[in-house]
Amino acid sequence: MTSTITTAAPAPDPAPAPAPAPAPDSVPGTAEPRPQGERRFGLPVATCLVMGNIIGGGIFLLPASVAPFGTISLVAFAVLTLGAIALALVFGRLANRHPQTGGPYVYARAAFGDFAGFLAAWSYWITTWVSNAALAVAAVGYLCVLFPAVGAHKWSMCLAALCVQWLPALANLAGTRYVGAVQLVSTVLKFAPLLLVAVGGLFFFDPANLGPFQATDQSAVGAVSASAAILLFSYLGVESAAVSAGEVRDPERNVGRATILGTVGAATVYLLGTLAVFGLVAHEKLVSSEAPFSDAVNVMFGGTWGGTVVACAAVISMAGALNGWTLLSAQTPYAAAKDGLFPKVFETKKRGVPVAGVLVTVALASALTVYNYTAGSQRVFEVLVLVTTFTATVPYLLSTAAQIYFLASGRAERVRPGRLVRDAVLACLAFGFSMWLVAGSGYAAVYQGVLFLFAGVLVYAVMAARKQRAGVSPAG
Repeated sequence: MTSTITTAAPAPDPAPAPAPAPAPDSVPGTAEPRPQGERRFGLPVATCLVMGNIIGGGIFLLPASVAPFGTISLVAFAVLTLGAIALALVFGRLANRHPQTGGPYVYARAAFGDFAGFLAAWSYWITTWVSNAALAVAAVGYLCVLFPAVGAHKWSMCLAALCVQWLPALANLAGTRYVGAVQLVSTVLKFAPLLLVAVGGLFFFDPANLGPFQATDQSAVGAVSASAAILLFSYLGVESAAVSAGEVRDPERNVGRATILGTVGAATVYLLGTLAVFGLVAHEKLVSSEAPFSDAVNVMFGGTWGGTVVACAAVISMAGALNGWTLLSAQTPYAAAKDGLFPKVFETKKRGVPVAGVLVTVALASALTVYNYTAGSQRVFEVLVLVTTFTATVPYLLSTAAQIYFLASGRAERVRPGRLVRDAVLACLAFGFSMWLVAGSGYAAVYQGVLFLFAGVLVYAVMAARKQRAGVSPAG
């Protein structure tokens, strides 16, 4: 992406205030200084980070999840894809303006101040560690196919889920170089079977298997919205490169490109994969299928070995997603901690990785995982997963609102008139898409998510008080 925005000087970007000026590496709009050689991610790895985080384990269940609505669910897929691409373009423009670690936190704070920045960081952090727990539990289901002994008892399943979480955490603690290597390898490995079905499956496509266009008694709009509510979680992660902008080489150029390429690549796999499965597996069977991609492979080549292949692909896919999400879960608190809005321990960094952020996040996700298996109720966990859809939209809304604010006020720099209208339209579309995500998450998820946000207000009060005391002279 070629930039048409001139980089602003650091001084005018933060709003003038009598309080002491922030440290240079915490000024929104400036790339934070980093030791030589610490940035490890180029465009290919950054793109894999985006694609790997968007495509976790959900792709292996999505066709069966939306099949009850009929092929009209493909329309919901298309609408979501357009919204995700608009959001990706907005993140690309914002990362060009503010190429530093933190993503939505940085943008919200630059536009609206500390409290908005904290809400973005807090809600995004909740999203990451709850999502990690969800991915780990989902991965265990596929591990049970490969190793039936894992599913013999709930505690063996719990132990397997904890291992699935801690192995990517250890890869992160080894340094950003290893994070990038794991992400690149896992993305390549998991895409082989996905592309086999998404592309190869089209040669075995049978239109008679598609079933009705609309399989429910709902209106067309209602069916699209209902199926979209199931698909919402599958597009979380478009902000991955922006959140880790401080670890990307030449972030002004590469973050935007990686965000767009990763989102388009993930959307292509989603659409082609779902369409292929719809055409390979009879609708009546697909509605009740617990492994739609396994059924699709069995149709393509015969036999029953498809389940094993897909289980391997699913485990690899979710391991790669956990690897990337673990990094993201530590980056936002790190950026907030440098500005005094998160506890200082989150600022600790070794080998380019915020160590405390990784450890605290994986500990919280592990505790949630143990609770899930102890409670023995999938319903509790499903509600928490839906909460992540809501909490993820808070930083999305704040980020798109920040872009609208920057464009409307002309603060920090001016966009060339030729691109002003385009960027404004994209920002408004992304904002509307984010609002749709909120509506689609459901009343219960919004209620629970608001409680999570309000709990963060107490944390902000304590951190803001500490920051205020630190800025007051001893005589004061």
